Amino acid sequence: MIEIITTIIYLRINDNMRTCIDQLIALSHVDGPRVKKEASFLSKRLETLRLSKNITNDAYLDAGAIQGAFEMIAHLIDMGVSQKEIHSQLRQQLDRARNIELKHPGLNEAIEQGRAS
Repeated sequence: MIEIITTIIYLRINDNMRTCIDQLIALSHVDGPRVKKEASFLSKRLETLRLSKNITNDAYLDAGAIQGAFEMIAHLIDMGVSQKEIHSQLRQQLDRARNIELKHPGLNEAIEQGRAS
């Protein structure tokens, strides 16, 4: 029974998690400026959420690792690393984001609420 509930929760998180990482992975070609823009958005949004006390310092620091990874990925793109490797790096960040969302439920939604429609 616990295994079924865990699976349902995991699937629910995956179904609802249309983050900037998902959007980047969906692109056939990921370019450096796009990844830098997402890193900047994430940095600003996390700072806003932390200052308004909508997220904890722990959530801020955990999610900041993704923002740092975005900056690293943008540099890899600028260095000419293959798109296959870039997509692999993004998938690793998606796994990390899922784990962070499990640790800090609602973080993804709070971040994405700051995105202009």
